[in-house]
Amino acid sequence: MELIYGKTMTISPEAERSIAAYRHKVFIELLGWDMPVQDGFERDQFDHEDTVYVMARNDSGAVCGCARLLPTTSPYLLSEVFPQLLNGVTPPCSPEVWELSRFATVDFSAQTTNAMSQFSSEICVELLHASIHCAYQHGAKRLITVSPLGIERLLRRMGVHAHRAGPPMTIDGHHIYACWIEIDEITIKALDALSEKTYDFTDMASGRHSIQD
Repeated sequence: MELIYGKTMTISPEAERSIAAYRHKVFIELLGWDMPVQDGFERDQFDHEDTVYVMARNDSGAVCGCARLLPTTSPYLLSEVFPQLLNGVTPPCSPEVWELSRFATVDFSAQTTNAMSQFSSEICVELLHASIHCAYQHGAKRLITVSPLGIERLLRRMGVHAHRAGPPMTIDGHHIYACWIEIDEITIKALDALSEKTYDFTDMASGRHSIQD
């Protein structure tokens, strides 16, 4: 599996289109979410030049996972579309808090593909691990995310330090909630133990980092 990440302007146009087409297949065709669509691509107002993407490709080169990272110092999905999930608390606005959104790990080349596979594939650990490391590289100490309620059980099984930012709600027929993911020793050790890669978070103060295959 190959992991690619970068801002809109640094990844290739082909990679950006692949992510948008993949998101359409997952969120529109598979999950039936009501989202902006144009010519088979799923994009919204939060896909812009400062957006950071993480993409996973399988051995055949097909996209099998994606994630989107946004700083909370600019408008983001939770603050603009789902602030009610915070139960009256002001949405975070800090360079140390980033939003994780459009996270999916469906491998359409697999023999079975269903709605639950959005988060149940083996790719999930690697993509989450890479996404957390990428956010950390940009100064994040915490992630906030709008997620289906099922992700709560998955994060708990992984051992990730995650907790609710507000009670779950049903919006447009989907059971979702706002979730904090702490970028701390608990999360890092849990993902290191499950992952095929080891990301170096040891020098948190200086921000230095490396990846070991």
